[in-house]
Amino acid sequence: MDDEGSQELRYTEEHEWVRLENGTLRVGITSYAQDQLGDVVFVDLPEPGTQVERGQSFGEIESTKSVSDLYAPVSGVIAERNEQLDSQPDLVNTEPFGDGWLVAIEASDPGQFDDLLSADQYKTLLES
Repeated sequence: MDDEGSQELRYTEEHEWVRLENGTLRVGITSYAQDQLGDVVFVDLPEPGTQVERGQSFGEIESTKSVSDLYAPVSGVIAERNEQLDSQPDLVNTEPFGDGWLVAIEASDPGQFDDLLSADQYKTLLES
């Protein structure tokens, strides 16, 4: 599956990736983020239909090390949540760009996707 540096993905400064899929934006955390978190033991995600605002917390991810907020990369409505994570939160660690995705968002302003960091910009962020 895709990895950090994939040109089709966009990124946030909070180490989330975003992929445009059939009109919705699929969101997950990057390899870097899951590595920093350690073993993920619980993910708290909103139900479909929940309104989210860009930059605002929409859920939490809990690891053996800490609890971290998840931030909406764009404003919109949760179209789908990854139900698999309810019983297998470790998918975030083993497949952060695949089955470990978090939510899909129907963006209220699709242009916000273009405002996210490119792969090159995200790489520069990691190096700084």
